[in-house]
Amino acid sequence: MADDLDRLFERLVRVLADEAPGRLAVPFPAAEVYERLVPYRSNRSALKVATHQDYEMAVLRLLSGERGYVSLDPPEVQEALRREAAEVNPDPGLFRQFTDAVLSLNRLAAERFLRGDRVYAPPSLVPHDTHPSPPPPDAPEVGGGAPDEDAVGDAAGSAFELAEQSESARQCPYCGETLPGGRKVNFCPQCGQPPSGELRCPACGSEVDVGWRYCAGCGRATGFE
Repeated sequence: MADDLDRLFERLVRVLADEAPGRLAVPFPAAEVYERLVPYRSNRSALKVATHQDYEMAVLRLLSGERGYVSLDPPEVQEALRREAAEVNPDPGLFRQFTDAVLSLNRLAAERFLRGDRVYAPPSLVPHDTHPSPPPPDAPEVGGGAPDEDAVGDAAGSAFELAEQSESARQCPYCGETLPGGRKVNFCPQCGQPPSGELRCPACGSEVDVGWRYCAGCGRATGFE
C-alpha cells in the first residue's frame, strides 16, 4: 500500500512529466520539490498528509534517498539527511538547510509510476497463462510451450515492449518522443536509446550519465540537455 513517500514521489514525477518531455532526466535543485513543484498547501489533499510536519517528513525521507527514488549531489548532503531521518525524534525540516543540493530522479522508478503498477505485473500483462486451462479435445494446436516462455521473458525484460500493452500513449523515457505502435521496439527511433540499462552516447556508444550534455568519450553532443 502506498504511503506518504510513495505519493510524494508519484506527484513529483507527474508534475515534471507534464512540464516538458525529457524533464525527468534533467537534474534540478532539490529545493524546487517543496518550493515550486509539490508545495504543501496546494498538494496536501493529493498527498493525504494530515499536518505540515507529516509533509516535511515525507520530503525528508525522499531527499534522504529512501527506497532509492532520488539521489542528491553532493552525496554527503543525502547522507546527513539519511542519518536525520533515522533518528528517534528527527528534525523533519532539516532539508531546508541544503538549498544548493541538486536532485536526480531514479529513471526506472519514475517510469513505474508513470505507466502504472499494472504494466509491471506479469499476470495482467503476459497474454500466456502460467497454468492455462486444457483446450477442448477438437481444438487445433497453436504453438508449443517454449514460445510462450519466450514471450513471457521478452515482456518482463523490455520496458518499451511492456509499454506497448498499456492503453496510454507510449513515450521514450529518455527523449519524450512518441514511440511507434503495433510493433516491438528495442530502441527509440528518435534518440536511439535502449529501453533499459545505461544511457549511451548516440555517436560512439559510450555510457553517459543523466544530465550530460556532451559525451566524455568522444566529445559529441548527447542531446539529453
